[in-house]
Amino acid sequence: MNAEGVRERARSLPREPGVYQFREDETTLYVGKAVDLRSRVGSYADPRSARIRRMVQRADGIEIAVTDTETQALLLEANLIKRHQPRYNVRLKDDKSYPMVQLADHEAPQIEITRDPDESATVFGPYTNKGQVETVVKALRETYGVRGCSDHKYANRDRPCLDYEMGLCTAPCTREIDLESYGEDVTAVERFLEGETGILADPLRREMEAAAEDQNFERAANLRDRLETVQAFHGEGGEAVQSVGDERAVDVLGVAIEGGDATVARLRAEDGKLVDRERHTLEAPAADPETTADAAEAASADGDSSTGEGGVPAVLAAFIVQYYAERRLPDAILLPERHGDEEVAAWLEAEGVSVRVPGAGREAKLVDLALKNARRNVGRRDECGMLADALEIDSARRIEGFDVSHAQGKSAVGSDVTFVDGSAEKADYRRKKLTDQNDDYDNMRALLEWRARRAVEDRDDRPDPDLLLIDGGQGQLEAARDALADVGWDVPAVALAKAEERVVTPDREFSWPDDAPHLHLLQRVRDEAHRFAVQYHQTVRDEVKTVLDDVEGVGPETRKRLLGRFGSVENVREASLEDLRSVPGIGEKTAETIKSRLEG
Repeated sequence: MNAEGVRERARSLPREPGVYQFREDETTLYVGKAVDLRSRVGSYADPRSARIRRMVQRADGIEIAVTDTETQALLLEANLIKRHQPRYNVRLKDDKSYPMVQLADHEAPQIEITRDPDESATVFGPYTNKGQVETVVKALRETYGVRGCSDHKYANRDRPCLDYEMGLCTAPCTREIDLESYGEDVTAVERFLEGETGILADPLRREMEAAAEDQNFERAANLRDRLETVQAFHGEGGEAVQSVGDERAVDVLGVAIEGGDATVARLRAEDGKLVDRERHTLEAPAADPETTADAAEAASADGDSSTGEGGVPAVLAAFIVQYYAERRLPDAILLPERHGDEEVAAWLEAEGVSVRVPGAGREAKLVDLALKNARRNVGRRDECGMLADALEIDSARRIEGFDVSHAQGKSAVGSDVTFVDGSAEKADYRRKKLTDQNDDYDNMRALLEWRARRAVEDRDDRPDPDLLLIDGGQGQLEAARDALADVGWDVPAVALAKAEERVVTPDREFSWPDDAPHLHLLQRVRDEAHRFAVQYHQTVRDEVKTVLDDVEGVGPETRKRLLGRFGSVENVREASLEDLRSVPGIGEKTAETIKSRLEG
């Protein structure tokens, strides 16, 4: 687009908050937010940098979405950046996006919470509090009976499903309700999601009052809580997160940039104590070969040697929006320098968050510590890129590792661990009890079939991984690939054998140098999958039956306390009499009995 084309498009836009996208054919080049869409889009007729000028020239259209508030514009911008990964934005690479509510394009529309809405669906959101959204959607279904099943389950039914019996659906599939009446209920749901709170709050209030009159106080209390959630759903800023007072929680951010990668280290202090540390990787805007020299010259003139538009300030602004939009905001955020984004500043101020750039004292020391953490991690994504290149796959940012553990076929379990950008993502760990059998290949096949079915049936809330790592050799890998083929889940899989640390693929084996960063990455994933599987196996083994069950004086509660205190029967066996007596409910005689029984 040329300057006049941008100005002409801007003149047609409203002076309202919203989000705009510069597009080239079907590709999103850049996503931005605005308090005033007309004014902000119009400013691109005279871009301030060579890189943005090149982006505008490449674009052949500008799409916009109007929002009710500036906060909603912030959330929608972050959601679109994560969804489209536009090359001219700074992008937080944590694979998360924000939940939306969609009504499918269907004769009997389905209501669904999703992070990846269908193009043809009617979509509401994004929202930051998934728990709140789930409560509201359940209330909508109970009130208006809109179905939540997939189109596959809806088709060809001859009788209603359990949701009908539970009052969650009016069963349009079997015409227990005619489609015209069902459509009216869907319209009521749309009206609520568009902001008409009373259309759901009023029936809930009546139901709550009726329950109270019937002295069904537990039901009334549940309805009261649900009503409060519904009434807060369309509050100021839509779904903005509220912070608590007196700066009990303070986040400290540090940034390091290397090439096209940036790392933000976040430290969390609560009540004056450091309680959490984590690092996040962001991808700076892709370099444009045609304007590299111009961009470098402009950066030099501005005194900015960092990669990306605005360097550290741009990374901070992008991180704050994309990270905190779906998490509870702290009471204060300490930064190494100002982020310089007026909309982000207005949002944080409205939420009561104090933003400071400390120059000295304890706060400055915390910022220095965050900077050291960021510098320690910057560039780590290189090992993911090296692994992807070595295996000739598109990406290896998100890896899931699998292992099985059992004791001669007893208490068989499987582990599924997740690494993102080389770091463990423990919130995405999963584990599975397996059918007891002394066959590692069948156990691995069963574990991968379980994971694959959850993925293809959309029952797993995690993104699909870029790579699956199997703990084992050719046999385990073939078993895993058989399961993937049977289910139809198309994800690359490799194995790492412990003996010679050889990487096994379907076509060949690799023997990489011991100091290869991409081998170290696979080893960390493999070792963590093994640790997690063994830990779960020990738990299951101890839960099923232990020799403690036969010890006189040790009942279920005492057994539970012993295992809780020592972790496993083996550790109980190694405990001293003094250690055993330290467990509540165990006296000297019982301790001696346990010791004698376990050592016998």
